[in-house]
Amino acid sequence: MLQALRRQFEVWVTRDQRPAHESIRLSRRRIYILPTRHGYAFAALLFLLFLWSINYSNSMGFAFTFLLAAVALNSMWRAHDNLLGLIVHPGGADPVFAGQEACFVYRLENPDPAPRYGIALQWRDQPPRYADIPEHGSALVALAIPAGQRGWLRPGHVRVSTRFPLGLFQAWSWVEFETACLVYPQPRGQRPLPPALPNSSGSGLGEQGSGSEDYAGFRQYAPGDSPRRIAWKAATRTDQLLVKRFVDQARPELWLDWRLLGIENVEPRLEQLCWWVLKAESDGHQYGLRLPGLQLPPAHGDAQRRRCLEALALFAHPSRSSKDH
Repeated sequence: MLQALRRQFEVWVTRDQRPAHESIRLSRRRIYILPTRHGYAFAALLFLLFLWSINYSNSMGFAFTFLLAAVALNSMWRAHDNLLGLIVHPGGADPVFAGQEACFVYRLENPDPAPRYGIALQWRDQPPRYADIPEHGSALVALAIPAGQRGWLRPGHVRVSTRFPLGLFQAWSWVEFETACLVYPQPRGQRPLPPALPNSSGSGLGEQGSGSEDYAGFRQYAPGDSPRRIAWKAATRTDQLLVKRFVDQARPELWLDWRLLGIENVEPRLEQLCWWVLKAESDGHQYGLRLPGLQLPPAHGDAQRRRCLEALALFAHPSRSSKDH
């Protein structure tokens, strides 16, 4: 119940705040402060000391009570000033797979000549992450946010708080940025890779220059050929210059096709295709991806892997009446 009330209060307070594209500087209007549990217990102790001093007319008791009250009030101002003027820079996160945690890294900047201690960043009900920021310096704080499903993951409101110096008061604020993390489908499936097909560009043989591996006989010399390709031994037996020919066998193409999967639901299909992409990349295949309304030509490497995974993460399936479903 307390968590629900806290969430409603957060929604009410931040109703006029919009996600920021750049850094946020914490002003007085963004900072809130309340006593902690220890603060309420300390207030109860001061009240008892005040009653005891009145009952016994003890001047030392009054002095001690007022001294503790002054210390508490001073700690309240210190807690507020520990956040005032703090600059929070947006944090990005590398893509992850569904079921993992996205690591959003925020940078806290202190523009003042005094250090700040015990600054905490917290996402929802997860444990806070603390950092001390030196004078005119900055600190990085990483928040691990669960990635439940594919698509764009936006952290929403992040709580910035402090209980410095005595833990009697807690000052806090909320920040929200437009940054997001791309979540790929979870790689999962039991089906093996589909069979690779011959390259559709032709016979699959192409003459290459240096670096080719397959020897394919001789041909007549042409101006511009490298002298290292000339068959000098054969030239001693004939009046013509012959050049060695080398060809490469084109790599077969592997198509990861949506239509090859007869799975009823969309997400299991995407999870199987994601597993195929990772498997094809690790096995060194030349692979392409076919989705309803999208086709990525065959290629290999990190760029191809990233393109395919992004297409799967952002795939929006058409109506169920589509012929490709």
